Amino acid sequence: QVDLAESGGGVVQPGGSLRLSCVVSERIYHDSAIYWYRQAPGMQREWIAGITTIGQEDYEDSVKGRFTISRDNAKKTVYLQIDNLKPEDTAVYYCYTNLIWGQGTQVTVSS
Repeated sequence: QVDLAESGGGVVQPGGSLRLSCVVSERIYHDSAIYWYRQAPGMQREWIAGITTIGQEDYEDSVKGRFTISRDNAKKTVYLQIDNLKPEDTAVYYCYTNLIWGQGTQVTVSS
């Protein structure tokens, strides 16, 4: 069973937007805060946003104002809206909870 499945990545021009999705399995969704991380080429994986079971959001300082995390309980999905994309946002984006990682989705920002 796949507990976390990301999608929504792609190639986007600077200034564009993307919405990443993380579909969470039934067995863990309602009891788990969900986090988004990213890993750029040659860099360590870094935390960028999280959302609790009751919808409280938190963000790494460098992404505040451009990234929005949300969750849809009916769809058991956590979203990461990324606006005004920059080349430095290029990375593989992962969702994470309770020692479980998704497979990641690639975001490439390039003109």
